[in-house]
Amino acid sequence: MHPLKNVALIIATTSLLGMTPAIAQAAQGDLQTQLAQARQEGSIWTAFALNRHLSPFTIGVNVEQGTATLTGKVENQVDKDLATQIAGDTQGINKVDNQLQIDPQVAAEPGTKANMAQRFDDATLVATIKSKLLWNSVTEGLNIEVSAAQGVVTLKGQARDADAKQLAGSLASNTDGVTEVNNLISLSARDTQTIKEQSEAQANSVREEFSDAWITSKVKSSLIYSRTLDGLNIKVETKAGVVSLDGVVANYAEKELAVEIARNIRGVKGVDADTLRVTARSAG
Repeated sequence: MHPLKNVALIIATTSLLGMTPAIAQAAQGDLQTQLAQARQEGSIWTAFALNRHLSPFTIGVNVEQGTATLTGKVENQVDKDLATQIAGDTQGINKVDNQLQIDPQVAAEPGTKANMAQRFDDATLVATIKSKLLWNSVTEGLNIEVSAAQGVVTLKGQARDADAKQLAGSLASNTDGVTEVNNLISLSARDTQTIKEQSEAQANSVREEFSDAWITSKVKSSLIYSRTLDGLNIKVETKAGVVSLDGVVANYAEKELAVEIARNIRGVKGVDADTLRVTARSAG
């Protein structure tokens, strides 16, 4: 995180030299801008530090005029995308210039993940859940407000039916770091058809834009975000919209969950989990 420029020192010095009120006011305004940017940098850096997927990496953060520039190295594209989401969800940030480089060699040492404190700040939780709702083929078109306080997540808005409301709640509750979910999403009989039509129209308008790389990234991220899965042990590949899952899970319930998560990502046409193995210990 970049330090504040010496604006305060400049103001103090020039005041002693007899600055005019207008110039002093301009300098004071510049100081307020610098302080606001420093607070934004601090918020983003703290969110990275508290996120177990990003905290092992050294990420530089610089904010200028609402643009957050990220520099450094992360292990993979999922980490890079996550950094963009977290920075972009910070109040006052309207653009993220993600210059992070991908280098598998900077991966955390074995055991680091298990030893790290499992703390997630509320801003990260909100960004994560919003992303999961947006990526999901059922909840993508819903206008859902997400808030969090000390791990307790509240969902507000409207859903087209009870199943969509329940799925939104499940996506939130199955997010690592969430301790409780208050699902206040309402169902309005009068508006249900309109909500459904708007949701389907939005989905149809963008369905063809999903690339295999986009799908792979979002499936991988969703697996990592899951409370009950170790997504880092699951390899994801996508060809022509068909997702292939490979790797090892602890039991058949985890395998079914991984398939369900992948199947519900927007743009996915099918899921092949034949090579996603259940450990012999759990399978027996």
